[in-house]
Amino acid sequence: MPTDHQKPSTALFLFAHQDDEFGVFQQILNERLAGRQVLCAYLTDGASATVPASTRNEESLRVLGSLGIPPDGVIFAGEFLGIGDAKLPYHMLSVANWLQDTLLAYPGIDVIYFPAWEGGHHDHDALHAVAAHVSHKNGLGASLRQFSLYNGKNCPGPFFSVLKPLPANGPSTKSVISMRNRLRFLRYCLAYPSQRVTWIGLLPFVLTHYLFNGLQELQAVSLQRLDERPHAGPLYYEKRKFFTWEQMQAELARFRP
Repeated sequence: MPTDHQKPSTALFLFAHQDDEFGVFQQILNERLAGRQVLCAYLTDGASATVPASTRNEESLRVLGSLGIPPDGVIFAGEFLGIGDAKLPYHMLSVANWLQDTLLAYPGIDVIYFPAWEGGHHDHDALHAVAAHVSHKNGLGASLRQFSLYNGKNCPGPFFSVLKPLPANGPSTKSVISMRNRLRFLRYCLAYPSQRVTWIGLLPFVLTHYLFNGLQELQAVSLQRLDERPHAGPLYYEKRKFFTWEQMQAELARFRP
């Protein structure tokens, strides 16, 4: 563990699930090129009835390793906290305590990335809320960046948009992804065989993004947004009947002071 005297510059990436890193492949490389230490953490165990947590962990470790992140730069916090996939909203206090301890243990953390407030997956939004609160409490509010994964804004039925930031979250900072890296990242998207069903739905949109957009987009984070629905109309997790906005607000009320 780094000492206060050393205080290396560290970029912390928070993910709800093993494979959420697909939203920031380029930014992980950007941080490494900038000379920062990169620390990645997963806040659910990722396990399902047919896929053990160890399989999900190994898949993400291989992808992150290809991006230059060693195993000791990855923390599977959700596993030792006992947070199951799709259960993160019920464990906000545990995540908050873990994040607080992590910020104290790594005093050089000066930028934190986490999934956007976008109504896509309820685990993503719950992690966003916790990370925003704890980080602001520790004076890091200006150093927070959110990244879009997927959301259902203006999408009919079960459809969704991928890697498309919501305008309500503020202006985006954009960096160009080289064609070489776009092809490289598409290969990484095929490196999660345990999630092939999920990726059958995601991959066409990710492919389209890399072909016609090719940007890494990040947005600042506002605590005020947590009192607002991510967007008008049904949220994606509501469409899929995974969770409701009312449930999210109830869990936030229990967590927030």
